[in-house]
Amino acid sequence: MADSSGSNPQSPGFTEKLKSWLCWSWTYICALWFAMVLTMVYVLRSPLKLQETVNAASVFLNTLTPKFYVALTGTSSLISGLILIFEWWYFRKYGTSFIEQVSVSHLRPLLGGVENSSSAGLFSSVNGDTEQRSNVAECKVWRNPLNLFRGAEYSRYTWVTGKEPLTYYDMNLSAQDHQTFFLGDTQQLKPEDSVMQKAWRERNPQARIRAAYQAIEMNRECAAAYVLLAEEEATTITEAERLFKQALKTGKDTNLVVYIKRRLAMCARKLGRIKEAVKMMRDLMKEFPLLGMLNIHENLLEALLELQAYADVQAVLAKYDDISLPKSATICYTSALLKARAVSDKFSPEAASRRGLSTAEMNAVEAIHRAVEFNPHVPKYLLEMKSLILPPEHILKRGDSEAVAYAFFHLQHWKRAEGALNLLHCTWEGTFRIIPYPLEKGHLFYPYPGCTETADRELLPSFHEVSVYPKKELPFFILFTAGLCSFCAMLAMLTHQFPELMGVFVKAFFSTLFAPLGFFADKMESFMPSCLWHQLANV
Repeated sequence: MADSSGSNPQSPGFTEKLKSWLCWSWTYICALWFAMVLTMVYVLRSPLKLQETVNAASVFLNTLTPKFYVALTGTSSLISGLILIFEWWYFRKYGTSFIEQVSVSHLRPLLGGVENSSSAGLFSSVNGDTEQRSNVAECKVWRNPLNLFRGAEYSRYTWVTGKEPLTYYDMNLSAQDHQTFFLGDTQQLKPEDSVMQKAWRERNPQARIRAAYQAIEMNRECAAAYVLLAEEEATTITEAERLFKQALKTGKDTNLVVYIKRRLAMCARKLGRIKEAVKMMRDLMKEFPLLGMLNIHENLLEALLELQAYADVQAVLAKYDDISLPKSATICYTSALLKARAVSDKFSPEAASRRGLSTAEMNAVEAIHRAVEFNPHVPKYLLEMKSLILPPEHILKRGDSEAVAYAFFHLQHWKRAEGALNLLHCTWEGTFRIIPYPLEKGHLFYPYPGCTETADRELLPSFHEVSVYPKKELPFFILFTAGLCSFCAMLAMLTHQFPELMGVFVKAFFSTLFAPLGFFADKMESFMPSCLWHQLANV
């Protein structure tokens, strides 16, 4: 036992050294093997009758008409064109090359390489068991503080356009949130709570609504059932508000009460009772100060901006725009809006280039740069360079989903501040000259995470073109297939138009291509004794 335990620590080291030596020598072994194969083919050219075979092939190729070469190059162009179209579609949908992905996933392990961990799916499991811990931290999905009502807003969009604004992944996250937030300890569930637990998991909206009515039949005071009806069945905000008030009368669980009061405040905001909404949000934040992770202050900021109470907005920012608290696009861009509003009405790019930026203008520009570094997707929506869609129920901070959610509610506030969008338009792209590239490190924040694209594709509907940062370069295989398709099409056209000239060109090309081989063969014959070649040929 002692001997075996003493030899074990040495065996891994010897194995690793052996593997490293084999990997180092593999390239040279392959090159030596290739050179030996070429030498043997050259030596055995007479017994194998290679010269006669090449001559026969040349005669056969010379008998082919130019139409054959037109068909050959045209078919090659068509096939490479189809591959190009598929590669482009796959790149637009998944953000990577199909050929490259197959090569990395299947060929690299066969060649002894290590599979890149980043090529694994970011959402291969609900709990992220297969993810790296760093990716889990970077790609944490948050509940959208300003998420819309399914029945009164999302469903109406579906009725009008026929498109589903929410993905199944997004709705599944909401179902998990509701189960965790409303039902609490599953060991002490009442019969109606068990029904509601199944109701949140139902994929069909009508099945969820029927389950809510079933829970109400069991217990007229089932607050979670009224919440589901307010969210899913109510077709107007007024009707949703009525159902939420009914739920508030019977709600006893703290989490449920907080959720209902927040949604009632959002109903008041949507119905134009903004001051009432602000009061309800302030009271909620005072009553439950420990529930900061719900980000109720973001609802408050949006309502205060609608009231144009900029001093109150600044007071909220002073409390929540702290280095120890997690940032959001709402915090960063609202701070930039307030500073831009102070100088934007008189800002002129021409005047600023002549006299330089004043202190206030410099502060505004720095605030815009800070906001753009946090989420670089927002400016294109605020400047209406990209079309907006309904925001998802969950967002990824610093991702396109957060940008959509912010711009959907805050674009009107930027438009109301005279000149603010003009200042943003003139300065936002300057941020990318400050951020180190490639993005190994950030400037004011942590480096931009590389997993946002995959997460946003899960959260945003398929008809939306996901914004990607940094802009991905076209994969090599797309460029290669595009070049191959163009080259083959050009050859087909030239062969069809100028068959004789192309024949002369092809012969000259191949004679030039094989000239080094002929030169190498002549040198070998002059270097090696003729008797040696004769003996090897006899063998």
